[in-house]
Amino acid sequence: MPRKRSKVRVRGAGSRPAGPPPARELFDDARPRTRTLVDAAAMGYRKGSTDSEAVRSGMRDRKHRPDHPAEAAVRAGRRFGGEIGRSAGFLALGASMATPWGSPPLAMALGAAFALTVGNPFPSATSRWSHKLLQASVVGLGFGMPLGAVIAAGGAGIGYTVAGIALALALGLLIGRRLGVDEETALLITAGTSICGGSAIAAIGPAIGARSESMSVALATVFVLNGVALYLFPVIGAWVGLGPEQFAVWAAVAIHDTSSVVGAAAAYDPRALETATVLKLARSLWIVPLALGAAHWARRRSAAMGTVRLRPPWFIAFFVLAALARSLAPAAAEPVFDGLARAARIGLTLTLYLIGALLTRETLRAVGVRPLIQGVCLWAAMGAIMLVWVLA
Repeated sequence: MPRKRSKVRVRGAGSRPAGPPPARELFDDARPRTRTLVDAAAMGYRKGSTDSEAVRSGMRDRKHRPDHPAEAAVRAGRRFGGEIGRSAGFLALGASMATPWGSPPLAMALGAAFALTVGNPFPSATSRWSHKLLQASVVGLGFGMPLGAVIAAGGAGIGYTVAGIALALALGLLIGRRLGVDEETALLITAGTSICGGSAIAAIGPAIGARSESMSVALATVFVLNGVALYLFPVIGAWVGLGPEQFAVWAAVAIHDTSSVVGAAAAYDPRALETATVLKLARSLWIVPLALGAAHWARRRSAAMGTVRLRPPWFIAFFVLAALARSLAPAAAEPVFDGLARAARIGLTLTLYLIGALLTRETLRAVGVRPLIQGVCLWAAMGAIMLVWVLA
């Protein structure tokens, strides 16, 4: 019996190949730009991927398509509402620090917590106004201190100030060299510890032509330690039994920045605030000669160094003028000056809230291991040495 020849149908060039039909053909009736997961799966299936990969592939292609106006409007509205809520929360929390329950340590902690969790909605404005508010608050404190008290406090602690600066400079450079820290970074950390924290670094960095990386590491290191000092120093002072005057001297010569000095003194004892402020301002005046000396050192090392432009801390002069005005004012005007001094203390609390809000994850990541060790060792050594000296 003859074998049946099977019929083989030959497909033409335009015929569909064997296998499952392309998924796109199943949706010919749908709109060409449908934004559904089915459409996403179809685009992925056409590329020969599995079902789960198909969805991901389609969603990736979706990102390159223009959003529907309604979707874009909803998304923009959500972002706008989130920004409004974040800004309102930041401002409300800052305003609460001006109430009686606000304090310098609490203000800095809340500012840092808000910045690290929710994010600071005004980073540039916060940086700018924290400096201005700090200077205005320091001037305002002068209205609560007669000039005679300022001179007496400054004269009593000038020896601690000069000795502390000289010792910190020598010890800081030695520790930095032993740890192998970059020379620029070691000098900036030492200057920030010995004089006035970030203000000294900002003045000396341009004077020596420091790289931006060195400036960032030094500022981050001093910033972190400055915040720790605000909480640690009052605890240690109470533990060893320091009096208000002793704590004022110790804080003024061992804490980096003016904001934390006055914050720690105000938290420890209001009577320590005046002496600590005066001594810290006297210490800040050393920015100018130190910056000039650093510029001379850098110019000898590099002939390419140009002219150094310094910005003296003029607010210290206004502080002295405020104290002079308090001394010359009649007794009837004392309540007015006392009110200005109280407003200045509130301003300092708000300043610490803004400074805390400048703390970011990037700042914490910028702190290297060796620079941080140098900063901690120098800070701990100076704190211990000056504490023993004050107790002696």
